[in-house]
This record gives sequence, C-alpha cells and structure tokens, in this order.
Amino acid sequence: MPRPRILVIGAGFAGVECLHRLERLLKPEEAELTLVSPHDYQLYLPLLPHVAAGVVTPQSVAVSLRRRLRRTRYVPGMALGVDTRRRRVAVRTVEGAEWELGYDRLVLAAGSTTRLFDIPGVTEHALGMKTLAQAAYLRDHVIGQLDAAAAAADPETQAERLCFVVVGGGYAGTETAACLQLLTQAAVRRFPHVDPSMLRWHLVDIAPRLLPEIGERLGAAAMKVLGGRGIEISLNTSVTRVTPTSVELTDGRTLRTRTLVWTAGVAASALVHTVDADLVRGRLATTPEMTVPGVDGVFAVGDAAAVPDLAMGEGGITAPTAQHSQRQGKAVARNVVADLRGTSMEPYFHRDLGLVVDLGGGYAVSRPIGVGLSGLPGQAVARGYHLLALPTVTARTRVLVNWALNAATGADFVSTGFQNGRPATLPDFEHTDVYRTG
Repeated sequence: MPRPRILVIGAGFAGVECLHRLERLLKPEEAELTLVSPHDYQLYLPLLPHVAAGVVTPQSVAVSLRRRLRRTRYVPGMALGVDTRRRRVAVRTVEGAEWELGYDRLVLAAGSTTRLFDIPGVTEHALGMKTLAQAAYLRDHVIGQLDAAAAAADPETQAERLCFVVVGGGYAGTETAACLQLLTQAAVRRFPHVDPSMLRWHLVDIAPRLLPEIGERLGAAAMKVLGGRGIEISLNTSVTRVTPTSVELTDGRTLRTRTLVWTAGVAASALVHTVDADLVRGRLATTPEMTVPGVDGVFAVGDAAAVPDLAMGEGGITAPTAQHSQRQGKAVARNVVADLRGTSMEPYFHRDLGLVVDLGGGYAVSRPIGVGLSGLPGQAVARGYHLLALPTVTARTRVLVNWALNAATGADFVSTGFQNGRPATLPDFEHTDVYRTG
C-alpha cells in the first residue's frame, strides 16, 4: 500500500519542529513527509532587530532546513489555497509554475504577516520587520538616510532624513527602536556633516503602557532606559495618515520623516481564509489536540491557529509567540503519529515561560518563570534564552561569535545594497496578495 502523505505548510517554528519530530517518531516506510515553504531556511524571528542593527549577520538567524530535516521532501513555493474536500493544496513554485499537492494529513503552520489597518499610506510607505529581507532592507534604508542627510543642503530635508518613527510598543517594536537607535547614535559620529543633535527617534503605540506583555514594572523600566537614550515614546497614540515624507498622529502632531517602521501586531496568514473552517480572531479554530473541527486530516498550529490555551482557562487561546509555536510543533507531531496509528491524541498544554526583551547597550528586561529582571542580569537571561532556543549548534555558535565581535569591535555602517531595485512595501515583502479566496 502507498505510504500516507503528511504535508506541512510553513517552515517557521511550528512547521519545522513538527517535521523534525516526525522524522524521529516515524520510520521511513510509515509516511512520506513534504514541506512547502518559499525559503529553504527556518528564520529565528526574535533576533531580526539584531540583524537590522548589524549586531548579527543574516545567515546567523537563517537555519538551513537541510541541517534539521534529513528525509523530508522540500518544495520551494507558496501554498495558495486548500481544498479540504479533494485533499489537495494549490502551490505556486518560486519560478511561477502552479500545481497541486495531495495529502492524507495536512499540518497548517503558515504563520502570520504584519497586521495592517485601514490607515491611508501605511501599505504604500511603511517598512516592516517580519522577514529576513525586510530586516536587511531596513538596515540599508536607515544607513542610506544618514548618507542622504549628510549630502542634503536643505536643513528641513536633513531633519526629515534624521527622523525615524516606529509604530508598535510590543517587544518587536520596542527592540527594533532600541537597536536601531543605538546603530544611528554610533553611526552619526562617522558623518562629519551631520549634527548628532538632529537625530530623532519616536516610538508610538495605541496602548496605555509600553511592553504590556511583560508587566507594568518592567515596562516602566524599559521606558526609562529608552527615554534616557533620547527616544520619544508616545502612548495612547495612533497613526491617522502616512505620506512619503510625514506621519500624522492622532494627537494632532505631524512628524516629518522618510522612515516609518510598522510593527503594530500580526495577523494570521491569509491562507487560513481558503480553508472551509471556522475562524477565531482571524485564526483557524482548533480543538485542544490541534485538529480543525469538521475537516478530516487537517491540523493547525502556530500563529495561524487559535489553539485553546488550557493553562489560561475557559475561552482563552494561545498567544502568537515563538514559544507556543515551537511547542505546538512538537505536540502536533505526536498527535499526527497517534492519528496514523489509531491511538489517542493528547491536548496541548503549556504554561508561558515568560518573555525577554533585549534593548541592546547592555540592557534588557526579562521575566523568566515570573521573575522580573532588568539591566545586565536581564540581558544575560535574554541572550541565554535565545542561544538555547536557536535550533542548531551552528546557529548558536554564529550568534555568540557575532555578539562577541560586536561588543569588542563595534559595528560597521555599510549599506550593502542587497535589496536595491525591489519594491519595498509590506505586501511586496510578505507576499500577502497571492492567496486564493476559496
């Protein structure tokens, strides 16, 4: 008889952990494993701000799938739609060809994209921090603004180039603002025709507190540190309009800038809307065992899935974090094997181990297992957590060496030009407009 076909969509934390565990739990003759992803690497997303700031190299956070998955068939492309009745997935390869893949068990781990709101100009002019290409592009863009400011004869144009706005006061936005502000603060000393006092950084968030995920005390400590570095933090504030040279805020101010970094939350991959199943807060509803109700043979995990959070109690769903995605990937692999073998599946249960926010410059705020830490102890915990969470020894070694080199020698301020000539909008980078509607 033919081997059962297990198809996994997405090479993020959940998808790769699932396949890594399936390779260990299943013999080769028990199932055929296939992965669909546009990239042949697993991205360690939490360190993207370090890539944008030049603290670590892009290769350090892009873990080769071929190092982790030894017998999974890799299909380079994007899943466009799911036909659960026929058990087929439409795929567009990186070369543009379209074809279908059949499955007996499907694991949807398609991840998330940057959440966009109906705000004029955001889609056209904002930069993101969700992909490796975006981080590399943002670094080149920021250094390019310093170059342009040094060459500008008009003081108003120079001020626009030296003003940077980050929207989103969660850990992604806060780390991005912190790391890039340190980059520009160090870089501007190498630009003799730029007045360092003209450098402006703004962090804007609609929430009443910075870093609400990490607690009021640590959030306040982070605000104090960032404020001391010169970052202006505007809470209870949102964006009303964006143009190529300005950002208009709900408090009436208009910031003249050429740089808006948008990190205001995430939304599940649009692939979930092609599945004939219920959604919860825009994510695929699942059982505690991570199966999709009413759809045979389909599991959903990670940012694309509304997995019940049994640790929170009635009605809660797991947060879209790397921590949950990693653990759900391992748990769903066990359930896929149980489903194949006709044994009972186990519900997903995991207590949050806390968050870490590395602000650079020898400072971080961390809350491991409920214990609040800040300063150097917080940074030691944050970087230790990242080293342990990186999936291979090679990746850990590269990141550790990058951190050591940066601490010893400082950064270089080179615009690589790797992304020159490509469209820079959020949909262009994240391919959000390719999915089918049904």
